Amino acid sequence: MKQRVVVIGLGIFGMNLVKELCASGVEVIAIDKSKEAIQKARDCASKAIVADGTDQEVMNAIGLREDDLVVVSFGEDLAASTLITLHLKQMKVKNIIVKAPNEEHKLILEKVGATEVIIPEKEMADKIAKSIVSPNVLDYIPLADGYMICEIAPPPGFIGKSLAEIQLRSKYHIDVIAVRDMLTEKINMVPAANFIVKDSEVLIVVGKETDIDKIK
Repeated sequence: MKQRVVVIGLGIFGMNLVKELCASGVEVIAIDKSKEAIQKARDCASKAIVADGTDQEVMNAIGLREDDLVVVSFGEDLAASTLITLHLKQMKVKNIIVKAPNEEHKLILEKVGATEVIIPEKEMADKIAKSIVSPNVLDYIPLADGYMICEIAPPPGFIGKSLAEIQLRSKYHIDVIAVRDMLTEKINMVPAANFIVKDSEVLIVVGKETDIDKIK
């Protein structure tokens, strides 16, 4: 059965999530107690329902499935987010992603059953800070123990040289796992040592964040 995503709370974050998921062909159910918000969501969501997400009887009546992925987006309303998360856990929903404003809220939500808690403002601030400190780092995914996968724009000294000449592994303890051409979007997976780096490409690398930060 195709996975269904349920978004509860249609503020700026929730509404944009619904639009992006629908544009990607995902089946989305949008829920909010605001008729105006639901009216907007009807233009893209598979189903848009006016309902109070904190009302357990109403949520039971909607017919959520255990295998639904549910996203709860209530901003600063800790009570509402916590209550909905608790109800979803009691309904045996396996995947519950909740938006939180801070780390304290995150801890509470994890205690009552959220499988993942996101703090969009903090995550965006971290990305902006990273782009300021290391401007050649275009995007990244943090891993365990200080490791990360990221896209880096090659510094001028890398252009026209082979990966063997750049010596990323011996000098920086970093491995190049792919190269993406920004003009064609073509991906070259695990490029050979004689691969020549061009200025239209970005390197997708894996390594410790402290080592990646050394590439300027």
